[in-house]
Amino acid sequence: MPLLTVLALMALPFLEVWLMIVVGGQIGVLWTLAALVALMILGVAVLRHTGRAFREVIRDADEAMRTGEQPRKGLLDPLMLMAGGILLVIPGFVTAALGLLLVTPVTRPALRWVFAGWARRRMVKMQERVEEEFAARGATVPGQSPFGPGAPFGRPPGDPAGPAGPADGGNQSTSRGRVIQGHFEPDEKD
Repeated sequence: MPLLTVLALMALPFLEVWLMIVVGGQIGVLWTLAALVALMILGVAVLRHTGRAFREVIRDADEAMRTGEQPRKGLLDPLMLMAGGILLVIPGFVTAALGLLLVTPVTRPALRWVFAGWARRRMVKMQERVEEEFAARGATVPGQSPFGPGAPFGRPPGDPAGPAGPADGGNQSTSRGRVIQGHFEPDEKD
């Protein structure tokens, strides 16, 4: 996926220049330049407005962290407005279209919903990856049984011997992780 993103970013300037030439051939060079300048002015105006709103949101979040309460305002809308303003300032019609999508109040709720779904899926994947890494190293996730989700603490599922396990060291078929042979010698500091 990152390779596709890099290729798309490398192709974007060529696409923008090609689109400017096509639009300039259809409506004229002066009108094309006027449209690009108008989009840049709109982007600067959005960034100025968003800067003020962003400062208020940061101030609100700082106050909420001090008091231990939930912030009243979300951070996603000012971030979308800021990204949209930056995309509008960049000369080009593709970036301007993406910037207008981020700035328009009608499309922002849908984009917020898409982003929240993407972030939720990403968090679940990251949590699963962390739990797999913990299990591969023989550790447990805090608050979870070492024998998997849903298993009682202290014994593997289906182990009739109880928390200590049989005399041979436990049920080896359900054991996860490595066993390191060794012995323990107390440190005598008397």
